[in-house]
Amino acid sequence: MTRKSISIAAIAAVAVATTMVPSGDEAAALAQVADGPFAVTTPADAVELVPEQPVTIVAEEVVQPLPEQTPAVVLTEAGSLSDLIAMIDTSAALSGDLRCLAGAVYFEARGEPLTGQLAVAQVIVNRSQDPRFPRSYCGVVAQPGQFSFMRGSRMPAIRTGSAAWTRAVAIAEIAHQGLWESEAGDAVFFHAKYVHPGWSARKTRLAQIDTHIFYR
Repeated sequence: MTRKSISIAAIAAVAVATTMVPSGDEAAALAQVADGPFAVTTPADAVELVPEQPVTIVAEEVVQPLPEQTPAVVLTEAGSLSDLIAMIDTSAALSGDLRCLAGAVYFEARGEPLTGQLAVAQVIVNRSQDPRFPRSYCGVVAQPGQFSFMRGSRMPAIRTGSAAWTRAVAIAEIAHQGLWESEAGDAVFFHAKYVHPGWSARKTRLAQIDTHIFYR
């Protein structure tokens, strides 16, 4: 990725929560993907509009609401995505939506390269801005049939003391704030490269990053 200068005025507390694919009226077939601890179920074509589902996160700690004001933080020049991740403050309390976004990165893509993790987060951000999908990150993640790691509206417990979680939180904040351009672009669908869902032929392929292929 090309070198990019990053400057932001306020970073809110950093964040949370598979293969994201269309589901709905066009098809009902499911593609099952298994890859160790990151098993993914890929539902088929089209998008079904459903009410946003509340997400219950199973975790030991209690997350306090974000303060209305956070100190201004300025990120100077970051030479790489890795450098930028190291600059993100991941110690603050998380909003519910950011926790959902980071959780999705953690469960779906923590074994991927940083660009792949960012791409997964970018798809969730893109979906939340698309009228065909729920309007919040938690709504997107809890949408039925979209994320195999979800247990209904419940997210499994997260090892919040792990390096993988710290990276996921930083990645979620970067995607949320738009601090680094993702190769996924405006993608709203993706699947693992070792499956070939029928819907993919009717979508525009944008990028392949490690084990995932992204579409709009």
